[in-house]
Amino acid sequence: MLAVVDTNVLVSALINRHGSPGLVVEKIRTLELTPVVSVEILDEYAEVLRRARFGFARQQVDELLSDMEGLAQPIRPAPIRLVGLPHVDDAIFIAAALAAACPIVTGNVRHFPPDAGVEILSPAACIARLVTG
Repeated sequence: MLAVVDTNVLVSALINRHGSPGLVVEKIRTLELTPVVSVEILDEYAEVLRRARFGFARQQVDELLSDMEGLAQPIRPAPIRLVGLPHVDDAIFIAAALAAACPIVTGNVRHFPPDAGVEILSPAACIARLVTG
């Protein structure tokens, strides 16, 4: 299964690897889920995960970033402009999901409006889909 993984899922996975976001990362590492990434998404991951306020171990972040890049399907989506996004930076995730025709996995469903044209899955819903096939 292909999916665009929102940054908040990776943050949550580093905080608690046993929760649903941690299971999403595990599914990526076991090749059951293929993340779709663009250069902009990888840059976003690196910038957020390396913020001092999180205090994540550098090695842990580097390993996760390496996995997200190395196990991913890279994509070069056309930029999009959506009006009314709660966070303008989320447009890169929508653009990638539209280009790859796949869902976005996020812990912040409210950041992605229903009229954006992409399916939005919580980490738990993503895991359930992978388990049930």
